[in-house]
Amino acid sequence: MHEPTIEHFPALDALEDVLHGFVLRVPGLDVRTDREAALRRLEALHETARRSFGHRQIRLAEQVHGGAVAIVTVGSATKSSRVDGLITRDRGVLLGIQVADCCAVFLVDPRQSAIGLIHSGKKGTELDIVGAAVQKMTTAFGTDPADLVAQLSPCIRPPHYEVDFAAEIVRSLKRSGVNFVFDSGKNTAADLEKYYSYRVEKGRTGRMLALLALKQESGAEHV
Repeated sequence: MHEPTIEHFPALDALEDVLHGFVLRVPGLDVRTDREAALRRLEALHETARRSFGHRQIRLAEQVHGGAVAIVTVGSATKSSRVDGLITRDRGVLLGIQVADCCAVFLVDPRQSAIGLIHSGKKGTELDIVGAAVQKMTTAFGTDPADLVAQLSPCIRPPHYEVDFAAEIVRSLKRSGVNFVFDSGKNTAADLEKYYSYRVEKGRTGRMLALLALKQESGAEHV
């Protein structure tokens, strides 16, 4: 079994103040089981990926396919209940979202040094969770949506899924005033060597892991 591969996105690589990654499918690891068992099998490998981000506290969302977003810090619980989005300005925090067809949406405000990581599938997109996250960053951190950089992870797309929710996420971000929106364009259901797909694998599969953090010392870190 190999070490997990971490994919990076050029739009986020270009930002000086953040670290990010998208942990891909782990070759050779049997995850043909239920969600909790699959996550247990992935835990050690995902922990290895998290450690590459330095000494930070991981903060996760319960991910209930809802529209709620939580502000988290090093003082928060490891997993925020009943939310699908996380935002922070705490440089000691590493945000994490798990996906296997749904989209992980990275939000970075370089001016206010604030970040967000959102789980948005069909239901979350219908609830406009990314719009809620942008609004919460505006209220809590003074974010101007025009300053935000948004990146969509690989997710399921037509023709493998009947709804193009990635396109709707992009439209929602634009409606919220976000000008810099980048979509990987990659379809999780079309490449099972790189990605887990809940739909193709009928629920018996693992999860990719999106990770996002603010740098603790400018230019002093890399992943």
